[in-house]
Amino acid sequence: MRLWSIHPGYLDSKGLVALWREGLLAQNVLLGKTKGYKNHPQLSRFKNADNSEAAIASYLRCVADEADKRNYKFDRDKISKNSECSRLQVTEGQLEYEFKHLLNKLKVRDPSRHEELKSIKQIETHPLFTKTEGGIEEWEVIHQAAT
Repeated sequence: MRLWSIHPGYLDSKGLVALWREGLLAQNVLLGKTKGYKNHPQLSRFKNADNSEAAIASYLRCVADEADKRNYKFDRDKISKNSECSRLQVTEGQLEYEFKHLLNKLKVRDPSRHEELKSIKQIETHPLFTKTEGGIEEWEVIHQAAT
């Protein structure tokens, strides 16, 4: 499961679809509707939010917004109707790590997208997140190719 902190606009089509599916799985976990993935490290920041259901719903709405821009049809009825939540924090180090991780995936999966993105210096966050100082988040599972 990868719940990206970087803006979903960076993702290629496969990445955006995967994020949607994984976000819906995360929502089911947070709502207690599944037995698996309960302790997945990517969920910790949502679990620690004031309202985890609202946080994941807000996250998914932003993913659906990106899908709309691309004329994809993601079913918004699958998103919890919970109200908006306050923004969550993500460290600069986490954003940099995730962006490098994505670039490594795109080298193989979508070389033209990789070329488009590789010169970006200011990484935008997913709209739910506010950037703060710091390194890679403690919950991150480090992949050597992305460091």
